[in-house]
Amino acid sequence: MNLKTKLTLMLLLIFNISLFAQGGYRLSGTIMDGGKMPIPGANVIIANSTKGSSTDFDGKFQVDVKKGDVLQFSYIGYKMQSVTITNQKTLNIVLVENNSQLDEVVVVGYGSRKKSDITGSVSSIKAEEINAFPLADAAQALQGRAAGVVVQSNNGGEPGAPISIKVRGNTSISAGSDPLIVVDGFVGASMPQASDIQSIEVLKDASATAIYGSRGSNGVVMVTTKKGRNGKLTVEVNSSYSVQNTANRLDLLNAEQFIAYKKLTNPSFVAGTADTDWQDLLYKSGSTQNHQFSFSGGTEKVNFYASANYFKQDGVIINSDFERMTFLSNIDAQVTDKLKLGFNLFSSRSSKNGVPTQSTGETANGGGDDVISLMFRFRPDYGVKDPVTGLNTTDNIADEVDNPYAIATEAVNTTKTDISRSNLYANYDIIKDLTFKTTFGYSTTNTTVGSFRPSTLLVTAGRGTGGKASISNLKKTDILTESYLSYKKEIGKGTLNLLAGYSYQKTSSERFSAGAQRFTDDSFSYFNLAGSSVSVLPTSSFVEQEIESQFGRLNYDYNDKYLLTATVRRDGASNFAKNHKYAIFPSGALGWKVSNEDFLKDSESISNLKLRASYGVTGNQAISAYQSLAKLSTIYAGLGGAAVNAVVPDQAANDNLKWESSYQSNFGLDLGLLNNKVSLSLDYYNINTKDLLMADNSQSQYLGFQTLASIRNVGEINNKGFEISLNTKNITNNDFRWTTDFNWSTNKNKVEKLIGGTDVILNAAPGFFSNNSGTHILREGEAAGVFYGLEYQGVYQGGTLPTGLAIAAGGVAGDPMFTDVSGDGSITTADRKIIGNPNPDWNMGITNNFSYKNWDLNIFFQGSYGGDVFNLTKAQLFRGSSNALTDVLNAWTPTNTDANIPRVVADRREISSRFVEDGSYIRLKNIALGYNVPSKFTEKMGVESLRLTLSAQNLLTFTKYSGLDPEVSYFGSGGGSTSTSNSTKGFDFGNFPTVRSVNFSASLKF
Repeated sequence: MNLKTKLTLMLLLIFNISLFAQGGYRLSGTIMDGGKMPIPGANVIIANSTKGSSTDFDGKFQVDVKKGDVLQFSYIGYKMQSVTITNQKTLNIVLVENNSQLDEVVVVGYGSRKKSDITGSVSSIKAEEINAFPLADAAQALQGRAAGVVVQSNNGGEPGAPISIKVRGNTSISAGSDPLIVVDGFVGASMPQASDIQSIEVLKDASATAIYGSRGSNGVVMVTTKKGRNGKLTVEVNSSYSVQNTANRLDLLNAEQFIAYKKLTNPSFVAGTADTDWQDLLYKSGSTQNHQFSFSGGTEKVNFYASANYFKQDGVIINSDFERMTFLSNIDAQVTDKLKLGFNLFSSRSSKNGVPTQSTGETANGGGDDVISLMFRFRPDYGVKDPVTGLNTTDNIADEVDNPYAIATEAVNTTKTDISRSNLYANYDIIKDLTFKTTFGYSTTNTTVGSFRPSTLLVTAGRGTGGKASISNLKKTDILTESYLSYKKEIGKGTLNLLAGYSYQKTSSERFSAGAQRFTDDSFSYFNLAGSSVSVLPTSSFVEQEIESQFGRLNYDYNDKYLLTATVRRDGASNFAKNHKYAIFPSGALGWKVSNEDFLKDSESISNLKLRASYGVTGNQAISAYQSLAKLSTIYAGLGGAAVNAVVPDQAANDNLKWESSYQSNFGLDLGLLNNKVSLSLDYYNINTKDLLMADNSQSQYLGFQTLASIRNVGEINNKGFEISLNTKNITNNDFRWTTDFNWSTNKNKVEKLIGGTDVILNAAPGFFSNNSGTHILREGEAAGVFYGLEYQGVYQGGTLPTGLAIAAGGVAGDPMFTDVSGDGSITTADRKIIGNPNPDWNMGITNNFSYKNWDLNIFFQGSYGGDVFNLTKAQLFRGSSNALTDVLNAWTPTNTDANIPRVVADRREISSRFVEDGSYIRLKNIALGYNVPSKFTEKMGVESLRLTLSAQNLLTFTKYSGLDPEVSYFGSGGGSTSTSNSTKGFDFGNFPTVRSVNFSASLKF
């Protein structure tokens, strides 16, 4: 034996003797449930350390221990068990099901609390629910799963469409109403990929949100991403593929029917020779694919989690697609017993190729290049190409437009977005019970939008312009630093938690745009602006906003019965005037654990009863920068016969512009029955928002300002509602489990005060509805954005009109009758009235989960009741100037007088209740069948676990609405999305269709 070998053996012997002396060895075991079924993914942690492991698919684990260690075994839905290590070599643990979720930890602002100690209104969504079915955006996981939270796509099933979230209604009219998104402590972050999320908490009442002060009035969505754990390296691969198709189509006139229809009003109408179904040409089967690779693990000192994700969606409209790559990593290091460091890194790159939709919305050009609505109204007797000229066909029936197929295949609309976010934290235990944490984060979002209309699009590109192109770029940068002290102390029978901190965030935006016309060649899209002969005036801007805050919170729990929470935040924002830059937002809450009282703690039926009450003030500063300052704007002027740049007064200063303030009260009850097999939460809330930030048009024109509608603090709005969350464990035995999660919520919105009590009439109709004078209204005492127009009363049959009704001047038999509100015998704008309300009476969601051995089934229904939809699509297709729904074949004629559809005319533009429909619906949002492959097969494959899932989304929708889908979000004539606007909602026109999907996914764990 050589010297090297002897030394090696000696060192090993010394190491083993040392290890034995310390009592260290490797322990193995199995974790099972009450039915002796293995529990995969259960946690095995050494108490008061980060050291531990987790079980494999067969419930087996290994962990290094020493005598005296306390092992803690836990899994969601089961009671934690602790075992003190003596000299055991193996352990077989049977976890007992925990029908109570009260010990579950819930993330709140700047910390976490046990669910049983929460005094505010908080909804929690876990990873299992978030990943129950494939999602393009993690925000979609909230739909139907959290009471009081309404989630909607901004444009149906469009690839890459942004998602709108509303918490407890709209608390503002003109300022933003989107909730604050906080990801791993970074305020204002974008949502990460769904499969990277560990949990989502929605903070709803002032007690929960006031810690975020001026940004908490619309609710706060807390997102926690996955972290690594001490133990072996875990590798996961998740892959899914789906096929998508349109959920519905409109029944339109074919060429023969269309020609006959047009000749009713124009006998000399010249018909085309084609018979084109534009829906067949433009719709196609779409698909999505989603692939993720992640690995995680750690040691006693360092834990890590990293993932890479690729998502691709091909839309159901030709030439529409979305592609995204995402990367995430989390590293946590226990540097010393007192110091812990962590680093979070997120980056993504997305590319969206879209077709113009939503007429006069964000991407459409006054209705001339809106593919969806053109698909419905373009004449079917024309083909894609003119048979004589060979050029793209155009429609001259009403406004001249290009055909929708040419626009979809030749126009270019590309959006590329790069997001990068990093966040570093340090956590230091100063002394016992006192901890200091500081964070520093940096985020940047770079978005480039390119648009090109080739010369072959005769109308969209502008006749004789030789094509047109534009490119714009927006770079947004966020810098965030926060530091806070946390103190926790047990005092007698009570536990005191104190928090005090400081926050500073600066946001800057740099924007530029350029355009050009008259290109010599269409080959270079928007990448060759210099190749044009006509340049469009470029624009650029720079905006900077800052917010500085101090905040504090007190939590006190006495004898595990009585709870107190008090929060205060002082915010200063650069958005506001010098007299009101700072504001204070306080809140307080009380909780009473009635079930812990002597008279109830031994109850066999009531296992949990807690009463909650809170009141507080939150703010809203979601307006653009510089609204309080005097501003100048540039114009062209003439000087000496030449055009020169000049500046003129644009906006008057407002030294008293201040925050919107929402005064919120919340009363809640949490009830658990039969050892918490039934869990019920009830909440009632009332939110009064005052000092609304709205445009005030009362400024006199003679003052000479370009912008008369300056932002001022005028108006009040109220939201109040009721929320129910019910969770039941219906059957739980050895092989079979059935649980149900149900939530229901209602919100009543009312405008309390407007400028001078005067109605504000708004318009969401497309630009070519040029003779309408409004579609909805803001009125004191009514919900925001109720529909406003004429009240349809049927078809006039001739002779004497019924009392209280009238027809338009010059009307004849077969024309529509309306309520004569003014009583003057004629129909004018004075006869308009409220004709519908887009705000639903209630929203709901219900999920049933079934599992039998290795199989599981998830069935999720989501719905809304009582909200009206203004079907502008039907209003256009009954107009008479374009193609139409087949319903017009049953229009009134002298021989068909029983019809409820007025006679066909050449052009009737009408905003009336005839096109307001009930938008209630119940939708089978998801049904998923999953199978966990037994370990005897996975072991042969060399993998720890394998799960296969077959699912379907939007499979069935039960509704009376006659349009494509009742979940609508038309952008509106102002170009702003109605799902993010607070007063323009419930309109249907040119929306991207909702899709129906069938998906197959596989998840492997190594």
